[in-house]
Amino acid sequence: MTLWQRLLANRWAWNALVAAAVVLGGAWTWAGRVPPGDERAGPRTAAPQPGFVAPEIELTTIEGIPLSLVDLEGKVVVLNFWATWCLPCRAEMPALERTWLAWREQGLVVVAVNLQENPGRVAEFVGELGLTFPVLVDADGSVLRRYRVQLYPTTFFIGRDGVIRDVIYGGPIADTLLASKVARLLEE
Repeated sequence: MTLWQRLLANRWAWNALVAAAVVLGGAWTWAGRVPPGDERAGPRTAAPQPGFVAPEIELTTIEGIPLSLVDLEGKVVVLNFWATWCLPCRAEMPALERTWLAWREQGLVVVAVNLQENPGRVAEFVGELGLTFPVLVDADGSVLRRYRVQLYPTTFFIGRDGVIRDVIYGGPIADTLLASKVARLLEE
């Protein structure tokens, strides 16, 4: 008899397993909450999600050029949150670059927001990979909190109207998936 069959046969063990799952789920939910009075998290709103307007971003590129989502009004935006130490982030950067180069003339902008790293290290990383799309550094973590990013990479697909159409948590994102999402948004 397998372990699973023994658990199903033993009512006490089954009840203990279910109780443990409920307790762990409750603990996970409690740990992920925004504590009351935590001003750093901004107003108590839901995490950005498809169907809602993308929260504003006002940061500077690694070249020192200010950039905000308002500046990109009327464009399709692929907004990627990443870090230099994140292996899936590193793996998907070439696909983001290829997507940017292939679709920028049609109105696509790829924007990569680095999460609280040294700007010199970020610039070194960008140069190493030959990235040409705008790369921003969220030095104080305010954009990270506004977008409620908890997993690296996280990529938001934003339509020309500034509304989030899709979100991908984790990566790396394949070229074909990027192309299909971007093509759909550019056709809108």
